[in-house]
Amino acid sequence: MLGFLAPHHRIASVQELTPERLRGLGLENLLLDADCTLKRYRSEQPAPGVAEWIKTLRQAGIGLCLVSNGLGERIGQFAERVGLPFVARALKPLPLGCRRAMRKMGFRRESTGMVGDQLFADILAGRLAGLKTFLVDPIHPEEEPWFTRLKRGPERWLLR
Repeated sequence: MLGFLAPHHRIASVQELTPERLRGLGLENLLLDADCTLKRYRSEQPAPGVAEWIKTLRQAGIGLCLVSNGLGERIGQFAERVGLPFVARALKPLPLGCRRAMRKMGFRRESTGMVGDQLFADILAGRLAGLKTFLVDPIHPEEEPWFTRLKRGPERWLLR
């Protein structure tokens, strides 16, 4: 059971996911969490280098879609800023938001990965949806709401 919470891959930053690496893993598409994955929780701007990374992936033909538990207006504004489609109120860790994003984008499960910073939301949702999962080191997790920070201790314990 605990193995089901384990990400397939751990990375420090989304920028480690180059088009070559993704294709080597058989991936053509990524579902991306926003908060603490692509940006600071309280920021409307992508983290340094993220906008260029998105541009590089898009130019290489990698399909991208944001999948966030955040509210539609806030996530929609960020999605517009980085030029990506999105699914808000994804209800992660349920796989519903991942499945909705794949339907919306026409992504096939076997060629899609899920990237996020939380085991109990992003990774579990991706695993339940049958996707390859990538756990990224969170960007400034101290800015997250208390209920998210509360989960960080058990996550660290499980990752050991």
